[in-house]
Amino acid sequence: MDVTRIRALRLLTPLAVLALVSGCYGYGSSDRSETSTPQTAQALARKSGSDLQGDFQRVIKDVLPSVVQIQAANDLGSGVVYDDKGHIVTNAHVVGEEKTFKVTTANSEDTLTARLVSSYPQQDLAVVKLDKVPSGLKAAVFADSSKVRVGQIVLAMGSPLGLSSSVTQGIVSATGRTVTEGSGGGGTGATIANMVQTSAAINPGNSGGALVDLDSRVIGIPTLAAVDPTFGDSAAPGIGFAIPASMVRTIAGQIVRNGKVTDSGRAALGITGRTVVDDTYQPAGVAVVSVKSGGAADKAGLEAGDIITRLGDTDITTITSLTEALAQDKPGERTTVTYTRGGSEKKTDVTLGEQ
Repeated sequence: MDVTRIRALRLLTPLAVLALVSGCYGYGSSDRSETSTPQTAQALARKSGSDLQGDFQRVIKDVLPSVVQIQAANDLGSGVVYDDKGHIVTNAHVVGEEKTFKVTTANSEDTLTARLVSSYPQQDLAVVKLDKVPSGLKAAVFADSSKVRVGQIVLAMGSPLGLSSSVTQGIVSATGRTVTEGSGGGGTGATIANMVQTSAAINPGNSGGALVDLDSRVIGIPTLAAVDPTFGDSAAPGIGFAIPASMVRTIAGQIVRNGKVTDSGRAALGITGRTVVDDTYQPAGVAVVSVKSGGAADKAGLEAGDIITRLGDTDITTITSLTEALAQDKPGERTTVTYTRGGSEKKTDVTLGEQ
């Protein structure tokens, strides 16, 4: 959002050395003869590169008009036009506590005004609405996240460092990542499941923009960039994360229809907890500080003072690990909570509630 800050995921283990194989992108297909000459190979390579360049330019022409710059009082981010009524989806950490914004589209230098419809920090998503919808406003097309594949070529569009209508290129590096955003520096502290990992550069100001495939569909909203704690929390190049398009449609669609999120799809225990440490000062579980009356934990018999050490088959050592474990489940699912009370280990079955 702010050009001096970046929404960063702190990697909990030192980064491994990553070996990237460079070479031509084989987009499309062509017949290759075993006896092809170097000149033929060069011609094929030029054709492939030309085709790919054309694809990039086509996608940029199709999608960039749907990507906007959002400016709050002192902060800057990006957004994606959700519909032709002027709704724009972005990150919750882009809007922060602000209610009104200035918006600039890719096709105009004119500044538009917008107001917050609703923010849902638990998923780091928000929707703002233009006060006046300009003619020709083009809504983006959102992809089916289940069809996103590792290795897909993608483009990230947004306003990194305030440079509006900027485009970077990379691939889908992984899918199904569960990551937790820091709560400092304007971050929401959200734990988000099924995120798309990408090698496309995600810089301050890219938050809330568009991660796009070569079919001109938005596959995700760029949200987080990794930092490497072994190098003074400097940015870890080529490791960024985007909220998947299907989740964006689910949350933004509810906000547009109802003015708020009515069905988050996020599982919850219904407790307030904190991380506890053992005699060696290592994280050892989550202490239940309070239990929501009528919530999942209350119905399962959990009490304040219990220390949760396992959820299903997942060891729980910190509040973050508990949140990440819950992110893998759905409301209404049954699981087992392992906990200690008065020094004794106990187990209880719980039907998860909704956050």
